[in-house]
Amino acid sequence: MVLLVPLHGIGGRGDLPVPLWLAVYSAAAAVAVSFFALAAFWSKPRFERTTGTPLRWLTNVVDAQPTRWLLKAIGCTALALLLGAAWFGSSSPGLNPAPTWLYVWIWVGIIPLSLVFGPVWRLANPLRTLAGLLPRTTYRDLPTRIAYWPAVAGLLGFLWLELAYPEGSQPLVVAIFLTVYATVNVAAGIIYGPRWFATGDSFEVYAEVLAKLSPLGRDEQHRLVLRNPLAGLATIPQERGMVGLLCLLLGSTAFDGISRWSAWTNLTGELGRTAHILVYTLGLLVAVAVVATLFLLAARATGSARIRPGGLGYAGLPGAFVHSLVPIAIGYAVAHYFSFAMFQGQEGLLLATDPFGRGWDLLGVGDARIDYAFLGTGLIAAVQIGAIVLGHVLGVVSAHDRATQLFRRRQLRRAQYPMLAAMVAFTAGGIALVTAS
Repeated sequence: MVLLVPLHGIGGRGDLPVPLWLAVYSAAAAVAVSFFALAAFWSKPRFERTTGTPLRWLTNVVDAQPTRWLLKAIGCTALALLLGAAWFGSSSPGLNPAPTWLYVWIWVGIIPLSLVFGPVWRLANPLRTLAGLLPRTTYRDLPTRIAYWPAVAGLLGFLWLELAYPEGSQPLVVAIFLTVYATVNVAAGIIYGPRWFATGDSFEVYAEVLAKLSPLGRDEQHRLVLRNPLAGLATIPQERGMVGLLCLLLGSTAFDGISRWSAWTNLTGELGRTAHILVYTLGLLVAVAVVATLFLLAARATGSARIRPGGLGYAGLPGAFVHSLVPIAIGYAVAHYFSFAMFQGQEGLLLATDPFGRGWDLLGVGDARIDYAFLGTGLIAAVQIGAIVLGHVLGVVSAHDRATQLFRRRQLRRAQYPMLAAMVAFTAGGIALVTAS
């Protein structure tokens, strides 16, 4: 078995059932029309104080000690298997499941896991569990000014490994990254306590941000509740670093699409290793910078309207609207990784039958191979476009609801025009990235 799909995402598609220009215009129009409909019929905030319906029985089950221990055991076992396969399995990425487990099962799998089950990642996070094995009576205080920036730095390192480093799929590289990442976060958890993982562990922060859009959440009494997902989204902290985190996610996904273009591959295909790293690193940073600049300009341009007092957090206007980027980031991720996850995820399962390259067949799969025929190109294209459009429409709804809290009604529409322009640009660009070849 060999890896037939690049580990850093899927390629572009030129086989849309409709012309590219029609897909782009239709999607941008859908976002614009949704905005004007909201401006006409939605004048008061609806998501700021929604608490949800308490699920007492589910809370009792999830918070029971046996359940907690089971989730911790699952997390630690998964980490041990991942590290074991990466360090001691085959040196070939085509025979070692560790790269697929990391880039598909974990990185892509966090999305449906968090959207369906809510904030479950922190309960199973093996790094949090390992740090908790050395409890202390006192912990150092985390500097308030750093907020989420450690998580942003860790996420940038992971995305650079995935998108810019040519040997990122090598099992030894995966092993080194995982070991260093785990060591740093466990050490920080021992020094700063459990609160480190809520702001410093990139994967837990990423999972928690995605879980805000889940119908399952926690209320102020820490009970599990069934809620409006957009009400959960409105609770994303307006703290330093959160804007950087979301812009990094959007920009990196955009660069993933750009790096799949034939024009890009034709220009970079003959580069040496060092030049490849430099060009891809620069491309990644530029893509993130473009997304961040567009969002920051749009958010700050809304400040031309008078803001109601008490509506802004530490991150100012960009922080007030950053939650609207979450469904957009999810839509981009689904569009870019859907077919990749469906096909390469099978590879991870097939390789799991012999994770250490010992000639085993633990799952009894025999000579099974990846089934590339069970998803048609039309379905893939529909999922790609649908995910991007739905993500942007939800982003517009979330941004509009926040705007009704910040601005007076007569200023509401004018204040949102810059953000609408950014949303339309993101929509058109996102569809172009996943459909152009």
